[in-house]
Amino acid sequence: MSLSLGQPVPDFTAQATGDATITLSDLKGKQVVVYFYPKASTPGCTTEGGDFRDLKQAFDAADTLILGVSRDGIRAQENFKAKQGFNFELISDKDEAVCRLFEVIKLKKLYGKEHLGIERSTFLIDKGGRLAREWRKVKVKGHVDEVLEAAQALHEGK
Repeated sequence: MSLSLGQPVPDFTAQATGDATITLSDLKGKQVVVYFYPKASTPGCTTEGGDFRDLKQAFDAADTLILGVSRDGIRAQENFKAKQGFNFELISDKDEAVCRLFEVIKLKKLYGKEHLGIERSTFLIDKGGRLAREWRKVKVKGHVDEVLEAAQALHEGK
């Protein structure tokens, strides 16, 4: 089953930082950004998370919640969040259930070796729980600004 724009995003429940359990259906009525990153505390993931952190007030003004997701365990996510001062929750998806739902596990090559890993991707879900926008194979520089613009336009009904 693949996600398509304008269609409802299947519900999921996942463990998150701050002793939270996130259930997507509980977030209806808010816009939600779900961004997937390969690994906590690595340079690109730190930069991307920092960009979301720095623009959180603008996302809040657009009634948009930010959730970061990786396959790291909850302790690694808590440490990453605390060290970087992230002002949003991170989801620990060790069993890859959320990753598979959004189809972000891809075959990647590193130093000539192939392995399965998270392809940096971001999804914007509207207030009704439908997929409004998606970004795959994300390049970090400038990405969060683009997501914010899309969230603001969606919030304003454009």
